[in-house]
Amino acid sequence: MKKAAIAPALPAAQLIDARIAEYPDWRGDVLARVRALIHAADPAVVEEWKWSVPVWSHGGILCTGEVYKKAVKLTFPKGASLPDPVGLFNASLDGNARRAIDIPEGDQIDEDAFKVLILAAVALNTAA
Repeated sequence: MKKAAIAPALPAAQLIDARIAEYPDWRGDVLARVRALIHAADPAVVEEWKWSVPVWSHGGILCTGEVYKKAVKLTFPKGASLPDPVGLFNASLDGNARRAIDIPEGDQIDEDAFKVLILAAVALNTAA
């Protein structure tokens, strides 16, 4: 019996582009904007596709980007260990490790604080 040929997976960047295109409303705009902010903060970031969601990594996962009906959720698996002086984290606050940022329609994220948070996640992941 022949094994079925497995098509090579699309690059993560193309899958993320496709996810953004799936949402021609505010959610696609928000996901595209946070993606641009992540790249601006860390030009060495690696885009991945895991669990059917966009993942941004550098020395480990920085955050994931999930799209829901009422919010775009950015989950930081080590968020509880990150400084958040302006209070960007507003979801998953009761866990021991992760924290999340829910961005509902019409909300704006503090771009400078978000970039600082990304850099703090990079520093945590790459600390020896």
